[in-house]
Amino acid sequence: MDFLLAPWPWYVAGPIIGLTVPLLLLMGNRKLGISSTLRQICAACVPARIPLFQYDWKKDSWNLFFVGGVLLGGFLGGVVLANPKPVALSGSTIAYIAQFNIAHETGLMPASLFAWQELATVKGWLLMVLGGFLVGFGTRYARGCTSGHGITGLSALQWPSLLATCSFFLGGILFSRLILPFILAL
Repeated sequence: MDFLLAPWPWYVAGPIIGLTVPLLLLMGNRKLGISSTLRQICAACVPARIPLFQYDWKKDSWNLFFVGGVLLGGFLGGVVLANPKPVALSGSTIAYIAQFNIAHETGLMPASLFAWQELATVKGWLLMVLGGFLVGFGTRYARGCTSGHGITGLSALQWPSLLATCSFFLGGILFSRLILPFILAL
């Protein structure tokens, strides 16, 4: 039981994630991805007057259970089996974020940026609300999320998925180096 309380190394977690792709394909030609679930939920809840939501969402209802399992697994891993040790960051990363008066804390996200009260600030609004909107827009524009393109699409050797995955990484690097310092200076 002790192995559940420690972070799993990449050579254990990676193959488990990787084996999920062929397992889903074998169990009914299903593709791993999360972003389409939001469209499914909207199609189930919103009247079919919006063209994007006019499709048979019930045929992919398995995906709702998959996302429910992801949420449950996240809760179990993050709350029930939470690792009390601080997130391991390299010294150069700690020094980089310290330039912006962000302390290295034990959680995954610094509370000085992502606490509820930060939503009332310009910096918090830009990071959480505008950033969330841009992630959602980018996911829709790329026709898939990082897990769909990076895991399923790349394993199927799809050129659009390679392009999308490279764009995700490039966008993250450019944002963190060129735009984030200006937002943190607010």
